[in-house]
Amino acid sequence: MSDRTPQARIGADLGAVLSTLPNAILVIDDRTVIRDANLSAEQLFEASATMLRDRRLDELLPADSIVCALVRQSLETGSPVSQHGAVLDSLRTGQREVTLQVSPMVDRSGWVVLSIVEHTLAMKIGQQLVHRGAARSVTAMLAHEIKNPLSGIRGAAQLLEMVVSEEDKTLTKLIRDETDRIVKLVERMEVFSDERPLERTPVNIHEVLEHVRRVAENGFGRAVRFIERYDPSLPPVSGNRDQLIQVFLNLVKNAAEACPEEGGEVVISTAYQHGVRVALPGARTMMSLPLVVAVQDNGSGIPEDLRENLFDPFITSKPKGSGLGLPLVAKLINDHGGIVEFESTPRRTVFKVMLPIVRSRPAPDWAAPASTTGNATR
Repeated sequence: MSDRTPQARIGADLGAVLSTLPNAILVIDDRTVIRDANLSAEQLFEASATMLRDRRLDELLPADSIVCALVRQSLETGSPVSQHGAVLDSLRTGQREVTLQVSPMVDRSGWVVLSIVEHTLAMKIGQQLVHRGAARSVTAMLAHEIKNPLSGIRGAAQLLEMVVSEEDKTLTKLIRDETDRIVKLVERMEVFSDERPLERTPVNIHEVLEHVRRVAENGFGRAVRFIERYDPSLPPVSGNRDQLIQVFLNLVKNAAEACPEEGGEVVISTAYQHGVRVALPGARTMMSLPLVVAVQDNGSGIPEDLRENLFDPFITSKPKGSGLGLPLVAKLINDHGGIVEFESTPRRTVFKVMLPIVRSRPAPDWAAPASTTGNATR
């Protein structure tokens, strides 16, 4: 029989788990004392786990730092908090831009886990688009060539609407609506260099996603099973409806095309996530991004060699792809003051978009349609 106490055995098991994580992890108790640290934290703070343990967090970092503030907030509220684009600045770490996440431990009341991730590619999306001039020239060149056939498509849809059944008129109206929306987008094909203020209105994100799903089911996603997991209580997004439709059409189309030929699934979900904030470039202002939309597919995953430059123009794994879809997503989400991130493993790739909301909560008609909440379609 082992002579170690149950607490010691738990500590050893916890340490083994922490050592496998690439993020810097600190386990902190209710007195803000560091109780454990993983290998990545040792490397970040240039100190062994033995040296880090049993020290107060404010002995390692300034007491007025954002890290200490978030830990105190999580301890006081018992809720997870996070901050994107935070600055970690100490003698041990130097100045680093990081993502911070603090989450209460499920099996240790009053303890929290602090995760520190250095500023990743996901945080640079939409802010540092390289080759922007190249994307701009290509889109300008395409604008004229796209508008002419769109007029023909819309005219054909109008003619069809005169002879089809009432049931099929829904599809012809969808064609007309989509054509009109694309024309508006084509008129602003200089989007990559367009610095005009975004025209914002309160947007029901579930209406946007429902429109996107209908387009997908009647086109590129016919062979895919769509699953919707919506939070019906979400407030509206402060944004531009047409641009948000374009964002999620691109993400859902990519997800559908990545799915296997048999058993393809795309999960579209929404949630309200407390405590997510991002630093605005060149300012001390922190923007709250509580509304989260995730698009997940069960494809083979994003090739490793593409991940670092995935949001750069002309980067694509598709034989006939233009490589402009994800850069456009990044630009439009950045214009909304939001963030887009991704994670990818075989059979599970998720693009997560975090957006600001309209602060004054409107009437309940902003909720998700009851027929779609938590339902699987097709």
